[in-house]
Amino acid sequence: MADDTSIFIGASRKPDDSYQRAENLLLQYGNRHGLVTGATGTGKTVSLQILAEGFSNAGVPVFCADIKGDLSGIAMMGTAQDFLVKRAEQVKLDPYDFQEFPVIFWDLFGEQGHPIRATISEMGPLLLSRLMNLTDAQEGIMNIAFRIADEEGLLLLDMKDLQALLANIAERAEEISARYGNVTKPSVGAIQRTLLVLEQQGAANFFGEPALRIADIMRTIRDGRGAISVLAADKLMMNPRLYATFLLWLMSELFEELPEVGDPDKPKLVFFFDEAHLLFDEAPKVLIDRVEQVVRLIRSKGVGVYFVTQNPLDIPEKVLAQLGNRVQHALRAYTPREQQAVRTAAETFRPNPDFDCATAITQLATGEALVSTLEAKGIPSMVQRTLIRPPSSRLGPITPAERLKLIGESPVTGQYDQVIDRESAFEMLQKKAKEAQDAEAQQADTGGSRWTIPGFGNDDPAPQSGGRRAPAPRPSNRQTVAEAAIKSVVRSVGSSVGRAIVRGILGSLSRGR
Repeated sequence: MADDTSIFIGASRKPDDSYQRAENLLLQYGNRHGLVTGATGTGKTVSLQILAEGFSNAGVPVFCADIKGDLSGIAMMGTAQDFLVKRAEQVKLDPYDFQEFPVIFWDLFGEQGHPIRATISEMGPLLLSRLMNLTDAQEGIMNIAFRIADEEGLLLLDMKDLQALLANIAERAEEISARYGNVTKPSVGAIQRTLLVLEQQGAANFFGEPALRIADIMRTIRDGRGAISVLAADKLMMNPRLYATFLLWLMSELFEELPEVGDPDKPKLVFFFDEAHLLFDEAPKVLIDRVEQVVRLIRSKGVGVYFVTQNPLDIPEKVLAQLGNRVQHALRAYTPREQQAVRTAAETFRPNPDFDCATAITQLATGEALVSTLEAKGIPSMVQRTLIRPPSSRLGPITPAERLKLIGESPVTGQYDQVIDRESAFEMLQKKAKEAQDAEAQQADTGGSRWTIPGFGNDDPAPQSGGRRAPAPRPSNRQTVAEAAIKSVVRSVGSSVGRAIVRGILGSLSRGR
């Protein structure tokens, strides 16, 4: 049975289907990541729920996505039902106590939870290009756009900021091409059209301020339990690329912001990535490589990442190799790809001489799984055929009224509800355009555009005899002393802004460092 150093997952069975032993996940290896796989309807959500309950009771904050709404029941106390009580008896869970858990509901659209936002600058060019499915040429322009924003001190907070910057880049295409490479108006226009599609799909709700503070998903409550942040993702799944990009951004923020802690007694945070295949579908190799790097390094920050998906083949091999704690529910093997998935899943476990792993995977009942966790010294345990314990919280979704009440009582109520729109690139570029128009109007009124700084050779020459003015001097490429001084100041300001911008491993802006 679990104690304060482990989480009780269930009970393994002997070949004659009798009780063998309790299967636990050691908290000290909770940051070594994990994998929960299985076909639809085999019990993955319940496995996620009991793991989240266990981490919360151990004082570990949890972040997870609720794809179908079923996971929301973790906020309410469970009730005794015959099949749950029977399962508790089978796994020797005594006493079988019911409890509700401290939950904070989040929603990118602000409908079923507190709004979650990030700024365009924090997202960065790599993840934004992934979200927009840009071509290589278009991604190059996006990188140039962020470089110009960094150099010129233009804050990119929301969609209109990026749209204004792209319009400015199109106007300055010739100048920018000379500095950074070819920038064409058609390519910029294609990016602008993609932004419009994103805006119509609701992505505009995600970009802006106030941005999510990582501390708000790493809360513990007064009794020492970790808060469980549940992201409402049923509507978000209508735009799977936004869902995957958001979770990638959040993972990269955790990686960039948290300090190194080595191997703690228990994780600082556990992050469940449901429908994990969406992260890797059609992702460019550079992104997959960086995700693998984040997964490999983030465990030293005390963060455990648990991928939840139907098929182990959904996870790239380099990432799969980092996942130490595994819960494998039933897989069906009707097609060659499914048969390959069964073989792959079986080969990743430490074999058990009591049964054939590949055969067992296709025969598991609902709520039953093959379980292997890290034991002493981080060695994978021998795979065991395990009955998963029943949850202590409600099995199934909460009602809209219950959700609304919990949102109103949340510790972050009022902190993210109101959008903040401070001066940023949109307003700054508008101001520059107006200043340029005013300058042109003034030049038209005065009939010239030259500076008239006394003593620097720009004074109007005196009229010659006969009342005619001397001929105007020929244009020169040489800068005046005043122009050189002004450009020097501008360059120094621009480079100081550029030096202050630090972007992380996934291209997101490193905040507060």
